[in-house]
Amino acid sequence: MIFGFNTDVKHDDTIYHVQSEAREGELLLQTQVFVRGRCVGKRATSYAEKLASGGFSDQQKEQILRDQHRMVLDSIRDGRLEEVLDKREAQEVLAAIKELDVHWLNADSVHSDRNLTMRLRVTEGGSGVQGARLTVRFARPDAAPFYTQVVTGPAGDAEMKIEADESSLPDSSVLVQANYSGRTATRKFQLRKVEA
Repeated sequence: MIFGFNTDVKHDDTIYHVQSEAREGELLLQTQVFVRGRCVGKRATSYAEKLASGGFSDQQKEQILRDQHRMVLDSIRDGRLEEVLDKREAQEVLAAIKELDVHWLNADSVHSDRNLTMRLRVTEGGSGVQGARLTVRFARPDAAPFYTQVVTGPAGDAEMKIEADESSLPDSSVLVQANYSGRTATRKFQLRKVEA
């Protein structure tokens, strides 16, 4: 299983969020570029032929995705992002694709009684998705990562609790991967202490 890669990179005064993941249902390795939460472009590589010819391992898939992710990051740093984005995707084609997404509903208030509580929603084309599987990786300093899984309810919502000391939260992150109908979406959330 490939989780994907998430990196923030700055060029001039703009911060770009670059997210790469394997879209298993479509046999694509996709890198998306976001600015202020809006997708500004994508680059995708099909691995259907490699899979059909046999002997194509998850490690090879991960290396191709890693190289593609790095190439997009380098193009942003060099100011030539437009050169590496896919040109073939017309707006109407993009609009027809039902994008899977993960939203963090209670980002303002998540820690109490030594527990980190996250309410998440999985959407497809803006509507909540029931039965999506969320795999959550909680990474914190000075401790092994903690993994858990939850499944979304009728409105696409799921809640998870992790025992965590509040003092470690500013240095911790949560990686969430949603799986639904053979497609995945991955999001990384950075935790911080909310000042009262």
